[in-house]
Amino acid sequence: MPVITFEYDELKKLGISLEKDELIDILPMLGSDIEDYDDKTIKVEFFPNRPDQLSIEGISRSLKGFLSEKTGLPHYPVKKSNEKVYVDEEIVKIRPYIGFALIKNVDFTGKKLKQIMDFQENLHWVIGRDRKKVAIGIHNLDVIEGPFHYTTTKKNENSFIPLEHQNKMTPNEILRKHDKGSKYSYLLKNFDTYPLIMDKNNNVISMPPIINGELTKITENTENILVDVTGTDKKAVNQTLNIISSSFAEVGGKIESLEIIYPTKTITTPNLKPTEKIVHVNTANKLIGIDINAEESKKLLSKARMEAEIVDENRLKVKIPTYRIDILHEVDLIENIAIQYCINKIKPKMPEIATIASENLWFSDDKPIRELMIGLGFQEIMSLMLTSEENHYKKMNQEITEHVEIAKPISIERTMIRTSLLNGLMEFLENNKHEDLPQKIFEIGDVLYLDDKAETKTKTIKKLSAIITHSTPNFTEIKSTIASVLLNLGYTMEITPSNNPSFIQGRVGDVSGKSENGTIKGFFGEISPEVIRNFNLDYPVIGFEIEFKPKLLENENHRFSKLPSATKA
Repeated sequence: MPVITFEYDELKKLGISLEKDELIDILPMLGSDIEDYDDKTIKVEFFPNRPDQLSIEGISRSLKGFLSEKTGLPHYPVKKSNEKVYVDEEIVKIRPYIGFALIKNVDFTGKKLKQIMDFQENLHWVIGRDRKKVAIGIHNLDVIEGPFHYTTTKKNENSFIPLEHQNKMTPNEILRKHDKGSKYSYLLKNFDTYPLIMDKNNNVISMPPIINGELTKITENTENILVDVTGTDKKAVNQTLNIISSSFAEVGGKIESLEIIYPTKTITTPNLKPTEKIVHVNTANKLIGIDINAEESKKLLSKARMEAEIVDENRLKVKIPTYRIDILHEVDLIENIAIQYCINKIKPKMPEIATIASENLWFSDDKPIRELMIGLGFQEIMSLMLTSEENHYKKMNQEITEHVEIAKPISIERTMIRTSLLNGLMEFLENNKHEDLPQKIFEIGDVLYLDDKAETKTKTIKKLSAIITHSTPNFTEIKSTIASVLLNLGYTMEITPSNNPSFIQGRVGDVSGKSENGTIKGFFGEISPEVIRNFNLDYPVIGFEIEFKPKLLENENHRFSKLPSATKA
């Protein structure tokens, strides 16, 4: 999660006069962890559901509300400019959504410039999925002239000087030779033309989502900026633009909107009009465990920098600022009531419930499998079911297949629910390269598949996966290992050729088997050198993965029977 570093004096300049110890006590109540601090600076880790707090301006805004120094809905006027952005039809096929804002009277002196760059990269990480979903550009407005054009270019046309470079390069050269270009070239690898943002005089402002032009580089002397946000998700693009615009406005920036003209429609951005939701006082009291009335709830929401209107004694209509993208449901408003009430004041209660526990049948076979693997010299690990497409598919040389995505991921590393255990074991090795060899690890865990036939549209499967790394592992060793596992678990073993791209071709096989308890299927072999390099490992790796289908559970509901019946969880 993102870590924000700032000096106590910087908060004081923004109107927050707190002693160090007071600040350290209060920040965790706002949803953060204190990473480190000294007499001058503090490092704070904020949860990714609050990207508006990834800048010192956002932190100051929240603290002012919590301390009752400045409450209610912040008002950021948006003046209509005469500038326009023309969007070509071809760009819609590559990166279809864009948002623009002009912000004047900004201050980049001192440490502000670095803070803004850090803020931009943190938003790339939290919302943008490392620029795949959203990419941000901040430009010196005074060296360019509108109207602006969001268009496409051929690979070897429209040369320009990329940021932190001295010579002109074509878009294709940037993707091959520039550090940022080569790092993010995969985002454009499937396209024959590339996105460009240009001004009236055909000056290249940016090549999203890769890099900005050196022409519009921000310096400490910059006073007026153009902000562009491009992406593949319309909602995320607008949310990101609103967060950035609000952050600048919090310290005196003057926001101006632009008309974005598509072939079939015209929109105006940014749009900072607040959204509205209803919150029920009795629901808040029940969930939090307190007893407050509508007027008290209104005051607490005002401290959360919202504006509440009492509809009746049980309902409030709440106006929510656009930078609060974490407010998705009534319970999110209730959480803010609890935070402003002060969570430390809420008295815990023991539940008046008596239950009798019994072993879940789903886990009944785990113990003998675990004992067997430990007996074979393996060490067990337990990883999260959440992973990312990057680690799960790309690094494993696998094609992306249908999977359950996370609608509101807290980070780019946790965007989907796994369908395999193998990449989790590889990640573990990557994080433990300093340990002695050989390393033999295994995991027993659940994976989730989409299944249209199931009531919940999902299906849970139990899998066992293991990998071995040392200087000379080979196919014979992993074949012997999986044979021992299946023999001791009472399964037959049948091996057939496999084309699994995570493994070296000719040194990988599919395996199946059955016993009186059910059936299994899986694969094993020597992992491809390319996959090994993707995880930054230094030694060969062998591994296997098998999935179980117990007869006992064939006609029973799977564990995740209450997941939403959709492809997003």
